[in-house]
Amino acid sequence: MGNYRSRLGIIADILHVVSKGAKKTQIMYQANLSYKLLSKYLAEVIEACLVRFEHREACYVLTSKGRKFLEKYKDYSRRNKHVEKQLSNIRMKRKVLEELCSNS
Repeated sequence: MGNYRSRLGIIADILHVVSKGAKKTQIMYQANLSYKLLSKYLAEVIEACLVRFEHREACYVLTSKGRKFLEKYKDYSRRNKHVEKQLSNIRMKRKVLEELCSNS
C-alpha cells in the first residue's frame, strides 16, 4: 500500500522546496506533486501568506510566516512520530492481554 501524505505534510514539502527559492516546475518535481495538486496547494499557501512570488527573481520564496510554519511542523512531526510509536506499543500490549483472556 502507498504511504499517503497529509495536507500539512504536502504543505511542508512545498515550503521546504520554496525555502531555497524555486520556480513552479521545481516545486512540482521536488515536492512530488501533479500539476493539478501543485496549483491547488500553491494557491492555498500564497493565500495563507506562507509563500510569495518574487517577480524580479521569477520564483516563489518563503515568507517569515512560512519559516515559522516549517519550524512548528518539524516539531509537530517529531512529536507525532513519537506518539504513533507509543500507540503501536500500547496496541501490541493490548493484543497480548486479549490473547491471554481467550480460551485457546
